Amino acid sequence: MEFNFLLIEDNVIDQLVTTQLLKKNFDLTEIIIANNGKEGMQWLHDHEIGLDDPLIILLDIRMPEMDGFEFLSEYEKLPDTFKRKTQIFMLSSTLDSEDIQRAENNTYVQRLLGKPFPVKEFKKIIFHD
Repeated sequence: MEFNFLLIEDNVIDQLVTTQLLKKNFDLTEIIIANNGKEGMQWLHDHEIGLDDPLIILLDIRMPEMDGFEFLSEYEKLPDTFKRKTQIFMLSSTLDSEDIQRAENNTYVQRLLGKPFPVKEFKKIIFHD
């Protein structure tokens, strides 16, 4: 199965590491990168029509301009037909129990994953859940 990946992450090092891991493990040539939730939401609005393959969103929690939870609030307003084609995984190194609880309780978040990006665990989730 083909996937599109949208990485919403403000840290350049995390962008590079996650991108390389995805490219290597999923045999991808392109990963879309947004530097914050606002850029990610703009990309979704620009591409919500015409997205054929399923979209996996890797979403950081803490970012400037629009953080992960603010992004999720905006995402909720998108059409259900579009949301059915997407899966969201939150990425974070947070130990904040409130952030962890909010992520785990969010309807749209499949799972909260730690950093650095656990690509082997992620592959198991994608292909066996």
